[in-house]
Amino acid sequence: MTTTTNATAERIGGPEPRSGVNAELLSVQAVAAMLGCSARHIWRMSDGGKMPRPVKLGALCRWRRASILEWLDAGCPSCRKGGAR
Repeated sequence: MTTTTNATAERIGGPEPRSGVNAELLSVQAVAAMLGCSARHIWRMSDGGKMPRPVKLGALCRWRRASILEWLDAGCPSCRKGGAR
């Protein structure tokens, strides 16, 4: 008997992450919990260019865990590009 596997399920819940790649994506609630603030505050900071931009996956917005950690390590600098406002 052969079993078929769902490639998407393997990528999402696979037993081991790819070595050297931290591609974990976080929801707005997870980022808010990580920073100790509300989800609304995360959206305000993101919209204002004060934190890394989320990755769009269809209708979903997710933040790369590595980007958030790098931003925190750098002292939370503004991520806005262009002229000062």
